[in-house]
Amino acid sequence: MKVKRIDRTLVRNIILLTILAILALVILPVSVPIILALLVAIFVEPLVHFSQNRFKLSRKTSVIVNYTLTFGLFILLFYFMITSLISRIIEWSKAFPSYLNDLGVIWINLQNQLFDLTAGLPLEVVESIQTEVDATLNSLQLSLLAIVNYDNITSLLAGIPNLLVSFIVFLIALFLFMLDLPNLRGKFFSYFSNETADKILFMYSGIKRVIFGFMKAQVMVSFIILFASLVGLYIIIPEYALVMALIIWVIDVIPILGSIIIMAPWAIGAFAMGNIALGTKLTILGIILLIIRRTVEPKVMGVQMGLSPLAVLIAMFIGAKLFGLVGFIVGPLVVIIFTTAKEAGIIKLDFKL
Repeated sequence: MKVKRIDRTLVRNIILLTILAILALVILPVSVPIILALLVAIFVEPLVHFSQNRFKLSRKTSVIVNYTLTFGLFILLFYFMITSLISRIIEWSKAFPSYLNDLGVIWINLQNQLFDLTAGLPLEVVESIQTEVDATLNSLQLSLLAIVNYDNITSLLAGIPNLLVSFIVFLIALFLFMLDLPNLRGKFFSYFSNETADKILFMYSGIKRVIFGFMKAQVMVSFIILFASLVGLYIIIPEYALVMALIIWVIDVIPILGSIIIMAPWAIGAFAMGNIALGTKLTILGIILLIIRRTVEPKVMGVQMGLSPLAVLIAMFIGAKLFGLVGFIVGPLVVIIFTTAKEAGIIKLDFKL
């Protein structure tokens, strides 16, 4: 009997791990809007309950009120960011001709300095230096053209409709999840026995704790990034400090890249315009922001999610390698699901080699 029980447990664990692997590899990457909608619905659920109990509202009214407030706050933030960014782009586009003139002057000055430095050198050496400089400039030009070529721009524009569709699906799914979350929970647990339901509830409480911990960690780290970028930009370039700090704050949420996708082009542009001091300062600030996120984030997430910083770092890295940006979230989530399932007794790995 004991051997049969071990075999049955082993088969159950293999089946469960297989199902989890299929979900992770196939379903999760294409279900990001729906999964995010479910997570946000779970996150907003305490507010829905609070509104129901505090103001004596029905479930539907409370959901509509909280959904409207959440959506309204998002739209206001998005509107402020887009309008501010567009105004800055218009200002930069107006100054672009003068930037081109400055680049021409800088290029002439560099050529004159190169001629002065190579004066008196053998003709072969001068031609070799000139050839290397031309080759470097041509390589830089080809790299820039490869970034802004027709295919890349077309693929970027072609992805906008898919992004809009995903966003619409997210909004609809969020409202439906918020409205029907208690019924979905009841239907889900109706398929399990009381013992299994208790184990799943234990897992759910652990996963819920992790989700809240993850969101709390992201908010904490993002405010640290916002404060550091705001202080740094006020020292470097005060007139753009507030707007650019908010843009960096929003963009920094993107896993792996973060604030680098703002700071790196900005610093390169400053160097290209001949403003070496500004470019250097922006580069230093970008490195500081990157160091803050990569060192503080695993520690904060580990504390808030109940995992060790090393486990969080490994899960984030492997998840990002396997699933891209989505894996940044999926990795730690898979680890906590496995851990809570093991604690609940659903997965048993008590063996010795």
